[in-house]
Amino acid sequence: MESIPEENRYALRGVSSGKEEVHQAIQNLDQGLFPDAFCRILPDLAGDNNYVSVMHADGAGTKSSLAYIYWKETGDLSVWEGIAQDAIVMNTDDLLCAGIYSDILLVSTIGRSKHKIPGEIISTLIQGTEKFLEELRIYGCSIYSAGGETADVGDLVRTIIVDASVYARAEKSKIIRNKTVQEGDVIVGLASDGLTNWDSSWNSGIGSNGLTSARHDLLHSEYLIKYPESLDGSTPKNVVYQGPWKVTDTPAEIPVNVGKAILSPTRTFIPLLLPILKNYQDKIHGMIHTTGGGHTKCLHYLPAGIKIIKNNFPALPWIFQQIHEHSGISWKQMYSTFNMGIRMEIYTDLNTAELIIKEASKMNLGAYIIGHCESASDHALEIHHTAETKIYYP
Repeated sequence: MESIPEENRYALRGVSSGKEEVHQAIQNLDQGLFPDAFCRILPDLAGDNNYVSVMHADGAGTKSSLAYIYWKETGDLSVWEGIAQDAIVMNTDDLLCAGIYSDILLVSTIGRSKHKIPGEIISTLIQGTEKFLEELRIYGCSIYSAGGETADVGDLVRTIIVDASVYARAEKSKIIRNKTVQEGDVIVGLASDGLTNWDSSWNSGIGSNGLTSARHDLLHSEYLIKYPESLDGSTPKNVVYQGPWKVTDTPAEIPVNVGKAILSPTRTFIPLLLPILKNYQDKIHGMIHTTGGGHTKCLHYLPAGIKIIKNNFPALPWIFQQIHEHSGISWKQMYSTFNMGIRMEIYTDLNTAELIIKEASKMNLGAYIIGHCESASDHALEIHHTAETKIYYP
């Protein structure tokens, strides 16, 4: 692999883990009623001052490009159900961070190249969406499909992109605003990997962020030749598909092949957090979904005067070990791009933290006190990758 500075590597691939240009573009926009909340909170459309409205959008990102390769290599349509789940969970778990878990409408948006993506994939995505929404309702989340749009945009999209938007209405008094995070709070981290009671299969923990890096740093160069439509044709060839793995390879350390590992559907935390929020929401001072920006995401939402120290991570999942080994990027960049095995953070007191961990254990979900908050003059984040390796942000 050619040595390329990591700050150039992402730019050459046409992505940005920190979305600096996006943040700059929206910095002067109205941030809603509660700017510290994880979602933009708006006045209630029905005009009830005791309620708020929330509109949110997210998607599966470039993960669908890997699903395309895997489907072409294996004929396995089921991976598209996982892509449908990714688009939904990236929205619903964001809503969870604001304390919202019911009265949700979802709209799906699919853009495809009809010459590359046949109707059977569209059908699987739509059926997968309905199937997963039904699962969420079983766990008590009242969420329903309000339709969507499927567009043939082959001039713009090389294979397919799968996005979703959600609308929710919630009681204003129950919104988690993050502004009450305080000195002495501990941070409960919920694992993104493993096999919980509600998962249908083992999960690598990758989620839906950093997939451009994961794909190109882990997968074999043959995919550039076989599937040039799986990437932007203007991307320099020295930063694409430079890894050792083929999607059907099965390493001894994991129970699935590499393709299924990287395609592991983004796990929802609704089965655990919905009852927790119903019963203990007043004890939860803040919640962060470690998606875009990874473990630096908290810096955008937690109040000034708080230093966040994350110094007790569980063992790093296989997928992130592999990405670090084969990409050559620093641990600092890893933590600001990937969830590193922890995809949800809950800021609360020690007693509530222990209760959450106990409930998570009953569901076979890893949950850990990964850190704590201290008062500070500057808003800062400190990550202890190991006892010897400490990383500081900003």
